[in-house]
Amino acid sequence: MTDSTDTSLPVSFADPENLVIVGSGPAGLTAALYAGRAGLQPLVIEGMMAGGQLMDTTEVENFPGYPKGIRGPELIEDLRSQALRFSTRIVSDEVTAMDLTGHPKRLTLASGDVIRARAVILATGATARYLGLPSEQKLRGYGVSACAVCDGFFYRDQDVAVIGGGDSALEDALFLTHHARSITVVHRRDSLRASKIMQERALSNPKISFAWNSQVLEVLGDPADAGVTGLRLRDANTGAERVLPVTGMFVAIGHDPNTTLIRDQVDLDGAGFIVTRGQTTQTNLEGVFAAGDVMDPRYKQAITAAGTGCKAALDAERWLMEQSS
Repeated sequence: MTDSTDTSLPVSFADPENLVIVGSGPAGLTAALYAGRAGLQPLVIEGMMAGGQLMDTTEVENFPGYPKGIRGPELIEDLRSQALRFSTRIVSDEVTAMDLTGHPKRLTLASGDVIRARAVILATGATARYLGLPSEQKLRGYGVSACAVCDGFFYRDQDVAVIGGGDSALEDALFLTHHARSITVVHRRDSLRASKIMQERALSNPKISFAWNSQVLEVLGDPADAGVTGLRLRDANTGAERVLPVTGMFVAIGHDPNTTLIRDQVDLDGAGFIVTRGQTTQTNLEGVFAAGDVMDPRYKQAITAAGTGCKAALDAERWLMEQSS
């Protein structure tokens, strides 16, 4: 068994593994840390998005223990290093198929390897929806964000835009009123989908205005210079175009949980997030646990993901002990 902080070295697999963790964001790596310290020698499958959404985050100021803030990729590297101290093995591969209903569980990797595991923690995360514009992709992390709670602080006394018309968009807009000078909610329709109480709060806030029937055609700016400088909008009714001068754009059109491979095996809610039992991380399948954004439709923060990763490792450890007794 390879036990090294160099994850480029070959990793040998036990048959079966005690615990396989699918995902390498804050949830997966925290689960690995706790499981490693418990002597479970966990195996982490990094996945296609190694490190999760934090890899696209330029500055993290709200993760405890970093009073001066830290870049997202650096935070992930710290979490990886800490997990690797305790006999965690990390495989840079992607799971392409899972059979979680049997014992042991079977996970097939893109490399062709098939791993058998007594227990599995699903920490595959969720993917924020973006508009799909090339200019938006170019400026992600340079004024384009999908997390107002994460990045709103950096826009103190600035003019920003929130894209969307549901509760998430208005929650972001209301949160941003504590930091930004003005917030323009850009919505493609002439009415909001948000709940009545959220609409009332947003419509009555003097810092929030609305760009109705508006579509974002282009995010203006240069990542090498000042970042976002404005949005080019088109009126859905008239076709007229105009530039909305802002220094930040927050996309709030939802998240898609990464559950494609397990949707016919694990219970999901109406939005596709994994359902867990009570206050635990146990899914409907024995020996299968879930942590992080893939089971969290509400908070979606790095620290809450890490917290559920801790819970999942403790739940898995207890379950494995019960199976051995």
